[in-house]
Formats: sequence, C-alpha cells, structure tokens
Amino acid sequence: MALELSYPKLLDLFTQHLDAKRRSESASFLIWYLENYYRLDTLEAVDAVCDNRGDKGTDGIFVNDDDETITIFQSKIAQSDDKSIGDKSLRDLAGTMKQYESRESLSEMISAAGKADVAKLATRLDLANKIGVYELRGEFLSNIDIDGNGEAYLKSVPNITFVGRKNLEQAYISPAREVPDHKPASFDVTGFTVTEYSAGTLTNAAIAPIKAKELVTLDGIADQSLFAPNVRGPLGRTGVNRDIVKSIKKKELHKFFPLFHNGITVITGSLIVGKERIDIGDYYVVNGCQSLTALYANSSFLTDDLRILTKFIKLDKDSELARQVTRFSNNQNGVKPRDFVANTGIQIRLQNEMTKCYPQQYSFEIKRGEAHPKGISVINNEESGLLLMAFDLQEPWATHRRYLVFGDRHAEIFGRPEVTADRIVLCQVISEAALIAAQKITNSLFQKYLLTKYLFMYIGRQIINNDPGGKEILSTPATFVRNVSDRNRFRSCMTAVFSEVVVDLNHEVEELGVDFDYRDKLRDTKWVKSIAGSVVKDHLKQVARGRIDSLTVELAKTK
Repeated sequence: MALELSYPKLLDLFTQHLDAKRRSESASFLIWYLENYYRLDTLEAVDAVCDNRGDKGTDGIFVNDDDETITIFQSKIAQSDDKSIGDKSLRDLAGTMKQYESRESLSEMISAAGKADVAKLATRLDLANKIGVYELRGEFLSNIDIDGNGEAYLKSVPNITFVGRKNLEQAYISPAREVPDHKPASFDVTGFTVTEYSAGTLTNAAIAPIKAKELVTLDGIADQSLFAPNVRGPLGRTGVNRDIVKSIKKKELHKFFPLFHNGITVITGSLIVGKERIDIGDYYVVNGCQSLTALYANSSFLTDDLRILTKFIKLDKDSELARQVTRFSNNQNGVKPRDFVANTGIQIRLQNEMTKCYPQQYSFEIKRGEAHPKGISVINNEESGLLLMAFDLQEPWATHRRYLVFGDRHAEIFGRPEVTADRIVLCQVISEAALIAAQKITNSLFQKYLLTKYLFMYIGRQIINNDPGGKEILSTPATFVRNVSDRNRFRSCMTAVFSEVVVDLNHEVEELGVDFDYRDKLRDTKWVKSIAGSVVKDHLKQVARGRIDSLTVELAKTK
C-alpha cells in the first residue's frame, strides 16, 4: 500500500486520532508514528504523547526499558511539500532536551508545567529515577525532509535523530492486509422474498436464501482471499464442520438447510437489490468461512434446493463498523482471543514484514486455519508470543499461562520497537537450537516437558546478555538470521552453547532426584531464576578460563 505523506492526504492515515478541539494534527501524526514504527499498542502510543499547551516543547516521551533509553519527541506537519526542516527546529528540540538532562532540571520542568500533560507523563514514566542512568535521545518527526543546514547540525548532536519523508517511506510496513479485488457477483432470488434493512445513513443490508451453487462460484474461495479480513481461516474437521459436510451430502436435507444453518455474512462495497437478482462488488466474507469452504470442497453434491440464508451488508471494509460486524458475527465454532487479535495492526504488520523480509522462507501465521504457500516454514504467533515472553520479557515461569499472549499482555509482548520479523525469527532459531541440545538432558520427563524449552530461552538470553557480542545480537537480529547461511551458522553456534549448558543443567537436576516435581519447579519463579543463574554462572566461568568458547568466538570461528 502506497504511503501518502502530503498534506492533507496525510491526515487520512490517522483519522481515528484526530480531534480538532483537543489534539493537534502533529500529535495525531506522532501517535500514528509510534504505532507503526515503534510498533506500540494504540493505548501506549496515545499515552506517550503530550502535545498540548504548557507541555514545555515536549510532544511525546517514550522510555525503552530494554535498551535503557529515554526518547523526547517533537513532531511537525508541513502543509507544503516544497518546504524542508532546517537547523532551527532541531535546535529547539535540543533546547527542550536540556530539561531532561538531570533530576534537578526535570524537577524544575515538572514544577513549572504544573497540571500540564508533560508533568503527569514524566511522573508516570518515573523519569526522575531513570535520568542519568538511561541514555537521553531526541527524535524529530516530520512529513518532509531535512535541508543541508539541518544535516550539518545533526552531525554535532549525535543524540538527536531526524525522521522525515524518505525515512518514513523506506521503513514503512503496512498494518493492513492486501486483499485482492474480487470480480462482481450476482445471485438469483426469483420467487423468494428479500428482506432489506437500513441502519440510517450508516449502511443498508439485505437477507435472502441464496443458492449454494452460486455461492461457491464467489471469487477467492480457492486461495482463501475471500476470507482474508475474517478472524480465522478454515478450521478443518471440527465437530461443527463435520456436521455441515454430512448435511451437504444428504440431498433430502437440502430444503431444510436454512432451518439449521446460521447463515453467511458478506460485507460488500456495493449492493443492488432487484426483484430477481442481488448484485454485489468489492466484497468479502466475515462469517461463513467454514461453511463456504465445506460447500466448495463438496460442490458435486450441491443441488438447486440447497440454499443458505445470506446477509449482505453494504459497508466500507476498512471501517470500524465493518470490524465490529466481523467480531460479533462469529459464533459457530468457538472464537478464541487469538482470533480477535488476528486483525490488529500489530499482528498484520508483523505478517507483512515477514513476507517482505523472508520471501519463500517463513510465513507468520496470525489466525487459525490460515492458508500458507507450500514449502516454507510456518511460525505460529502464539508460539512466538511464548518465546518472546521467555526471551524478551524474561519470564519463562509464566509461559504455562498461554492465554496471556493474546489477553492482558498482548501489547507488552508484541507491541514494542524490538519486536520485528527478524526478532521473531531470532527467537525461533534459538528455540530450535534449544530443542536440539535438550535431547541430551538425562531426565527424560524433564527433557520432554514443554516448558523446558522456555527455560532454555531464558538461559540463552542471560548468556547473550553477558556475551561480548550480545548487544549486537539483540539490537540487529537481521545480521544473524536474515540470510540463510547466517541463520544456519547462528543456530549451530547456539546449539553448541546450549550443549555445554546441558552438562551443568543435568548435574543440577540430578541432585533433585529422579522424581522431582519438574512441572511445579518450571512454574516457580524463584527456582527458575536460581537454576538458570547457576548454570549461566558456570558457563561464564568456563568461558573466562578458556575451557569453552563464548558465543561470539563460536560465531567468529564459523565465518
């Protein structure tokens, strides 16, 4: 999707954040930027912005506890493409940043700001205890580019970054699915009454019994693109789906199909209802994926008697109302929290980025039943969330609560600048290395237990944290996993490191006895920290004494 950054088209990118009375356009622009480039959840992005009167030149503040940075933002929208940002705007940002250089200057700023948003934000972020410890940096955001004076000034202030049109265009990953256009469709309703419904000026709808023979000719069933905006894809042989197939194959039941089937919901950009036909265009199915897939697969059994109550709703497919219809109309097969986050910008952006950065290598699955190209590795977003919980959040003891991944901690796990397609592949490769090394664990039940893998992810993170090259691995994962040969080399080296760890892990576990409660222990924060700390400490001693190679040395040896 092309990124339109010229004013006023730019405003269309963040209409949901615009409020003429309470929020400036530049503040709305900054919220959009934090969502799409810092990958923050909408709530966190909004909370980070404080562009109002009395905010002492600060448009936003973001604290990254992972890399220990405090970023002060200023944002400016230019209404003309002919303009550029010079050194004056950047000098203003540098002046604003002086308020955050010490606890004293911060205290003075908060006191002077009074009840302004910036004072509340600085307090909420606990800046007083982070200034002097975290690195302070500034970031100036605009929809136009920088001029020569601005570039010259930036060379003298390495802690200030400029993000303009070129940067935005180059780094943009769309949070929207690219849904192909489907050819218009027409349905015969001769002899049947069509029920029409109008919801004021918002939309109108039509409900009618439609021939299954006509429904299965809809464009996009074979490649599943017809269901792209749905919260899930075909779920296979569930109980509900098996019953649908049975009723399809019994011709004597075809006349009664509308009596026991919940129907299909179609959102369409155009809807024309006539006495004998219903015509639609620019459409997709939000409920009925399972049924249509089953009908399509068993089309040889269809007769003219088999009709399905179909609801056609005329809506803009990108509207909030369309998303609500999608959410509320799914009620046949049980809907899980994972299904509902499948349509969030965070998940779609990651999927699009995976496709862009790892073509024909990896596919990021964000909803159940999703179709994937043959011959590539599929990374499940639920498993990725658990790996991130163990590796990034460093909480392997919490991974048995899988519901947290798409529940209360979804934004914390996925909505961070660090969580890119490269980070997900990095975690995937580390987990693969862990599974290889874990085969050498002598306690077979402990070795096979699912949560043991997340213990390894935690141990691996501690080792990387203490490795000379660890910071580079965490900050630029693409260097180690984007290229196939680099990825294989990194996996091999992590396997070697974990294989050494297993020796000490076996010793620790054997001291607990054959029948120790590994299930309880792997959920125990204190025990996990203790055993991980012990094996990591032994590993680092071995490296320091030259008995084994560090990860950095292992990587250098294999180049």
